[in-house]
Amino acid sequence: MADPLPEALGPLLREARARLAAAMIDDPALDARLIVEHYSGTTRTQAIAEPGRKVDGGAIAEIEAALKRRTGGEPVHRILGYREFYGLRLSLSSETLEPRPDTETLVEAVLPFVKATAAREGTCRILDLGTGTGAIALALLSTVPAATAIGVDISAGALATATRNAGQLGLGGRFTALQSDWFEKVSGRYHVIAANPPYIRSEDIGNLQNEVRDFDPRLALDGGADGLTPYRIIAAEAARFLEAEGVIAVEIGHTQRNEVNDIFSVAGYAAGEVFGDLGGNDRVLVFQRGKP
Repeated sequence: MADPLPEALGPLLREARARLAAAMIDDPALDARLIVEHYSGTTRTQAIAEPGRKVDGGAIAEIEAALKRRTGGEPVHRILGYREFYGLRLSLSSETLEPRPDTETLVEAVLPFVKATAAREGTCRILDLGTGTGAIALALLSTVPAATAIGVDISAGALATATRNAGQLGLGGRFTALQSDWFEKVSGRYHVIAANPPYIRSEDIGNLQNEVRDFDPRLALDGGADGLTPYRIIAAEAARFLEAEGVIAVEIGHTQRNEVNDIFSVAGYAAGEVFGDLGGNDRVLVFQRGKP
């Protein structure tokens, strides 16, 4: 059994880091800091300036429990219950995918179009398919005050989380949650249709990192036998809901660029503009209808 955690902030951080390092956690220093700061209500500056600062017993117990969960393999942001995305703090739930920095690529890819449309039209209507935490829609709304968004998800739990996030960020008046199996319940036309769909092949789910496989909802990961089923649905059905000059932006697996381009080409779209993520991988394709 591990020794009791120290009460002083500096030694507490060091012990938390040591426990996570011993459990072979990827970034023990960062995760220890996130856990200790969250439950103790302290900051990085305080840890440096006041290493002898006492942390109360209730916070110590919470930190102990959180470290146990983390050493057991649970992702740190699942433990904390939130994740930062595009400068926004988003609550997580068991029904939502944990938003990753790679998905910020999609926000950056369509942001100039959203801004230009809002400036020209007075608004920009966004449809976020498989919205999860609401990450993509809320990031765009937070940056473009004239934009509105509908977040679509098949999961009622995910939509409740997205709605809560919208409210906490002061964006509830411009975000609407819609429970729908892709386009089934969708109506109207949109300037932007965005999606980070499930794109892992069914047979590959078991090979994912434990933190993804065991804690992200399978519904948000499984893209069917070849990982491309959602793209076929979007390409086949989106035109009825897209404004004439509108765009479709989809996140892709880093090896799927050609296959997804082919799917949209067959459906009448020009070749997608490709955007790379921070690791230099193909991550987002943005499509417009091909010119007749």
